[in-house]
Amino acid sequence: MTWKTSLLTAAALAGFTVIGAVASASADDLSYFSSKIEPLTKKPSFEAPGPAFDAAACMKGKSILSIPVSSANPFTANIEKAMQAAAKKVGFKFTTWENQGQSSQWVQGMDTAVNQKYDLIDLLAGSDPRVLVPQVQAARAAKIPVIASHYSGMEQTAEVMKYADGDVPIDYAKAGGLLVDWAVTQTKGHMNALILISTGPLSTDSMMSGMKAELAHCADCKSKVMNFAVPDWGTRITPAVQSALLADPTINYIIVMYDSMSQFVVPAVTITGAQSRVKVDAFNGTPFVLGLVQNGQVEMDIGENLDWIGHALLDSEMRRLCGLPVPKDPKIPFYLFNKDNAKDAGTPPQLSKGYGDAYVQGYNDLWKLK
Repeated sequence: MTWKTSLLTAAALAGFTVIGAVASASADDLSYFSSKIEPLTKKPSFEAPGPAFDAAACMKGKSILSIPVSSANPFTANIEKAMQAAAKKVGFKFTTWENQGQSSQWVQGMDTAVNQKYDLIDLLAGSDPRVLVPQVQAARAAKIPVIASHYSGMEQTAEVMKYADGDVPIDYAKAGGLLVDWAVTQTKGHMNALILISTGPLSTDSMMSGMKAELAHCADCKSKVMNFAVPDWGTRITPAVQSALLADPTINYIIVMYDSMSQFVVPAVTITGAQSRVKVDAFNGTPFVLGLVQNGQVEMDIGENLDWIGHALLDSEMRRLCGLPVPKDPKIPFYLFNKDNAKDAGTPPQLSKGYGDAYVQGYNDLWKLK
C-alpha cells in the first residue's frame, strides 16, 4: 500500500478531507527560504499606511458599528476592544455588535446599523458579506459603506468588492508562504509535511496560494493537505493526525494554518511518540499557542499584534469616512515567535505582548492626536 493510499484510507476513517499533494518544481538553495524568515525575527517597526490626518476633526459626529465573526472568539473579541479604545482616543462613537457567530445575528447587526444611521459598518474577520447580500444592498441604499476587515488577502480585493464596498486586507499569502519557508529551513530542504487547513474563509484560499508558491521552490519536499471544518476541530483533528503519523513514519513536519488547531495536533504527536521527529509551526500568535512554543510543543508561531490590528483597521475606515485615499495595504506586520523569544510574550503569554510598542506613538502622530 502506498503512502498516499494509506493516508487516504486514514482520512476516510477519521472523517477529514485530503486535498492532494502539491508538486514541487525546482530546487533552490536554502538561503531562499531563510531570507524570507529573517526579517520576521526583528521587532516590528511602524510604517505609516498613508499621510497624516486630523482624525479627531474629521471623525467628529461620525460613528462605526462593527460586527465580528463571533464575540466568543478571543481573537476577534480583542481586536474589537482595541478598535473601541482607539476610537475613544480619537473621540467618536464605536459600537461592537455582540454575537455568537450565527449569520442571523449578523443580519440583526446590519439592520441595527441601518436603522440607527451609523456612518460605516465593519464586518470583522469572517462576518461574511457573501451571506449578507440583501443587508449590504440596504446599507448601500442608505449610503452606509460596508467594509470587510481582516477577512481576505491582498490579492482578493476584487472578489470582496463583489459583496462589500471595501476591504482592509491582510497579507495572508505571505503568512502561508512563511510557514512553508520555516518548515523547509528546519528540515534542511527535506520536508515531508502535513498541512492542516480549514476551508470556507477567503483567508484560507490566500494562505494556500502562498504555501503553493513556496513549495514550488523545494524539489525534495512533500506535503499532504488535511482539511477540517471549524466545528470538527475538537473531534477530528487528533485522531486524523494520529492516523497519518502512524501511516507514514517519514512525516517530519506539521504546518497548522490557524494556530488554535494546534491544541488538537499536539496530543496526536505525543500519543504517537513522534515529538523528536515531528515539529509544528502555525499562524496567528494566539496566547495559549505561544505557551506551547514556550514549552517546546510548537516550534514556531507567526504572530499578529491584535492591538496593532485594531489601530490599522480603524485607520483605514476613518480615512474612508474622511474622504481620504484608502491604502491598499494597512501595513500590519508579522512577528516570529520561537523558543528564543516566546518568553517576551509573558508568562503566561498575554495578548499583544512581545511585539514592541512602536505603533502606539506611530498612530498618535499619524492621527495628529495631542
